[in-house]
Amino acid sequence: MDWLDSVKWDRDGLVPAIAQELGSGDVLMFAWMNREALAQTAASGRAVYWSRSRQRLWHKGEESAMCSRCTNCAWTATTTSCC
Repeated sequence: MDWLDSVKWDRDGLVPAIAQELGSGDVLMFAWMNREALAQTAASGRAVYWSRSRQRLWHKGEESAMCSRCTNCAWTATTTSCC
């Protein structure tokens, strides 16, 4: 079984994602991920999210140059946490 199958996706195929600072655990942002975004994040170590307004993947920092590196992903029944 693919590990992505264990994620509890909503009816739109999304899961809420919380980006946290690695050292302090401070919440940096809230965004959404679809299956492809979560798979790309896990594979590349760079945060990829789903933009509901643009209806496309977006890589954190593609416009602001403020990139997020993902060193760990964990999920609960309702939230994905990447820090």
